[in-house]
Amino acid sequence: MSELDYSAAFAENEKEANLYAARCMRVLAVVVSVIWVMNLLHLFIVPPVIMAIAAIGGTVLFLIPTLLLHLIDRDSPRLKLYILLCCILGITLMSSALPKHAIMAWPAPIILGCHYYSKRFSCSLLAVCVVCMAASLLIGIYVGEWDSNLLYALDISGPRMITPNTIRRVALFYILPRSLILCGLSTICTTLSDRTLRLLERQIKDSLEKQQIASELNVATHIQTSMLPSIFPAFPERTEFDIYATMNPAKEVGGDFYDFFLVDDDHLAVVIADVSGKGIPAALFMVIAKTLIKDHAQQGISPEEVFTEVNRLLCEANDEGMFVTAWMGVLELSTGHLAYVNAGHNPPLLRHCDKYEFLRTRSGFILAGMDGMRYRPANLKLSPGDAVYLYTDGVTETANENKHLYGDQRLYDILNAHVNSGPEALLQAVKADVETFVGNAPQCDDITMLSLCYLGGKEKNKRIVFSPSTH
Repeated sequence: MSELDYSAAFAENEKEANLYAARCMRVLAVVVSVIWVMNLLHLFIVPPVIMAIAAIGGTVLFLIPTLLLHLIDRDSPRLKLYILLCCILGITLMSSALPKHAIMAWPAPIILGCHYYSKRFSCSLLAVCVVCMAASLLIGIYVGEWDSNLLYALDISGPRMITPNTIRRVALFYILPRSLILCGLSTICTTLSDRTLRLLERQIKDSLEKQQIASELNVATHIQTSMLPSIFPAFPERTEFDIYATMNPAKEVGGDFYDFFLVDDDHLAVVIADVSGKGIPAALFMVIAKTLIKDHAQQGISPEEVFTEVNRLLCEANDEGMFVTAWMGVLELSTGHLAYVNAGHNPPLLRHCDKYEFLRTRSGFILAGMDGMRYRPANLKLSPGDAVYLYTDGVTETANENKHLYGDQRLYDILNAHVNSGPEALLQAVKADVETFVGNAPQCDDITMLSLCYLGGKEKNKRIVFSPSTH
């Protein structure tokens, strides 16, 4: 942690402490004004002239810090000295006029000093407070409110008899115990200041660590995004199909992924998957699963063989018990033959004859769930204009503020409401409908979608024309 980080945090805290101290002293100014009025009403026995000097002087001193905040640069390290000096001098005037009662005000500068998180500064305040308190009490026995119990005065209305013995008793029984009490209170305040300083340092350290984590997560987000095909149209030179996909992670990084790539000139592989969990662990497992699936698929083996081998490899080192639901299909572009396999994933929807229907074939077990699993293949024939919509459970299981799920039926309805839309327009329509449904509720899961439309072989695809989205 750099010294600059500490300095910036302490400087910000000092500004806040100065504002807080000035605000507290404005309250003290009001209290002093009330005491002055009470003395005019003869609730105290301080001579009016003495009380007027103390009250006016104290009020002015307590209000000066508010003025200093506007006159002096708030970044000045001397500002706190001026503020607390005004506080001490104001209390000194009041303590001279009311030595019996103003003692309760002396902890104020010590407590205010705690907010600066400096043990040395707190000790210096204590020393100044003790000296000024002693001086005010000595002055108070001459001009302030008469304390008959302390001075053994027989007649409080008579003349004051101040002798060396009186001063000795004031110092011994009045100044000394109050100074000790103030020292004890200062010890508590200094300990509090020191403890708060450590908490501030820990907070600064935690903040820097969070910033570093956030920075690393941003890098991870970019890395994850770069691993997914994100440039569309993906294959502008190919006229046999149109494809579009999106992923919106619930956190900075997610466990969902999609992929599509040409195995050879006549076969297009499409994958969508959802890793259990969220965040960094899911993202790391996602990278492994995606890499394994693509590496095996590019060898030209069937989708069920890909999943069988990938499942075996994922189970070898899966102490955390994570798993993947996945769907993979390989489309033969010249014929429209689609071979696919499902490993516990949501059933896709197939558009055929201008209508979307769920493609509910028997699903295999999840990937990385159990070693030795073998996956069954499935096949279908796509006609020109047919489309497959793939998604993760972040779509159907997203919840609104009332905890209601989006659900399969709403997804079915929105797809058929845009049955003639192309892949990009279709996904945008579903996303908009999900956002409308969710409202202000937080996103709790990754939302990933992919739409693949088969346009037909090269000699047929020119006949397929999509109409604009219907709402």
